[in-house]
Amino acid sequence: MTDMDIKGLTAHAARELLDMKKISSVELTQAVLDRIGQVEDKVKAFVRVTETIALEQAAEADKRIATGDVQPLTGVPMVLKDNMITKGINTTCSSRMLENFVPPYSGTVPMRLQEQGAVLLGKGNLDEFAMGSSTENSAFHPTRNPWDLNRVPGGSSGGPAAAVAADECIYSLGSDTGGSIRQPAALCGVVGMKPTYGLVSRYGLVAFASSLDQIGPLTKDVEDTAIILNAIAGHDANDSTSINFQVPDYTKALTGDLTGMRIGVPKEYFVDGMEPGVESATRDAIKVLEGLGAAVEEVTLPSTPYALAVYYIIAPSEASANLARYDGVKYGFSVQDADSMWDALEQTRQHGFGPEVKRRIMLGTYALSAGYYDAYYLKAQRVRTLIRQEFQKVFSTFDAVVMPTSPGVAFELGAKTADPVQMYLNDVLTMPANIAGIPGISVPGGMSDGLPVGFQIMGPAMGEEAILRVAHAYEQATEWHKMSPSL
Repeated sequence: MTDMDIKGLTAHAARELLDMKKISSVELTQAVLDRIGQVEDKVKAFVRVTETIALEQAAEADKRIATGDVQPLTGVPMVLKDNMITKGINTTCSSRMLENFVPPYSGTVPMRLQEQGAVLLGKGNLDEFAMGSSTENSAFHPTRNPWDLNRVPGGSSGGPAAAVAADECIYSLGSDTGGSIRQPAALCGVVGMKPTYGLVSRYGLVAFASSLDQIGPLTKDVEDTAIILNAIAGHDANDSTSINFQVPDYTKALTGDLTGMRIGVPKEYFVDGMEPGVESATRDAIKVLEGLGAAVEEVTLPSTPYALAVYYIIAPSEASANLARYDGVKYGFSVQDADSMWDALEQTRQHGFGPEVKRRIMLGTYALSAGYYDAYYLKAQRVRTLIRQEFQKVFSTFDAVVMPTSPGVAFELGAKTADPVQMYLNDVLTMPANIAGIPGISVPGGMSDGLPVGFQIMGPAMGEEAILRVAHAYEQATEWHKMSPSL
């Protein structure tokens, strides 16, 4: 099997090939590993490629397939973002702080995929501790966009998104705190979904902002997203925020029919500074939905302009608390030749954390400090409630809302690193979903200047079936998801 055979190969298409014995999991895995060998030096999507483990898992998957013990993802090669802990495999969060950390256990999502017989190709690169929008904040190397190697893939799940776009895996898993699945999905021309908060267990996801983080899939089409969501969703007693519910079969939502659906277009999401090509592609995508039978109307979410400020108070505040555990004593990087315990602690954090992580820790610590807590953190939580209530009001009438995923296409490496505010603005259209705890999905929605544009669909809490239905119908009516970079 050559790299051309795996170009654009989806998980459900791979399942058919494996079940029909047209290829073995070992052969498929080796083909993807060969592809990694051809393009990884250019893309830099991985922190670590686990070739030996992948081939061992593929051989085990072939034994399962031979006995008929098959689930949808058995024998299909994938990538995990390197902030999901994996037993016996380094989990670095792309930080010097955890460069040599080998977890003694695996998180819930990696375990659920392992139980299905999925094949782990390696760990994907990210912005350090998932803090960033370009994957330039990795302590090891920036990841490059397969569509243009001089441009960013988005972040913080840039490595997993680029790996899918470059056919270095069949699918991948990322995490989304303020858009970190959907924004890189948009910039890399793939599908990326953030589920409802609590739908997928966070147990074993290295914490950034605990009330915002959520794991989700990055795939080549919407059907794969539904398949993977089936595998990873569901209650987990190890996660106190996990929702106890009966997981539906999300693939049954992929009807291709939007008749009777009401879809809102929030006027606040067409922000100042949005690239014309992005707005034009989004307006065209909305017309496609109308042509498929959906009733489309403009709606208003008036507190949306405050979402960016709310996010950059709540997320750094939670980060400052979560990252306090990195003290050089229990695990991770540790300075040993200090004069005192306090000196060791200071030097460990000075040399273990990168500049963006330090910036957010300082922002969060300030917002939580005595005299400022009420003015910043408490007020942000109140506005968060308003944002959530506004979404609830809209979803009492509408099944979903649609908008661009990112205000621009992929930008050049280094273009925004000197201006944190400009970098933060990349997530202005994705953050509200995390603040409200609702699901969102980005699908390929056009091209602008030769680069992919993401089309975003959000739904009510536990409304995954509705947004998957809209995303799939749109995908089937267009050709954008079939386009791929000529890497």
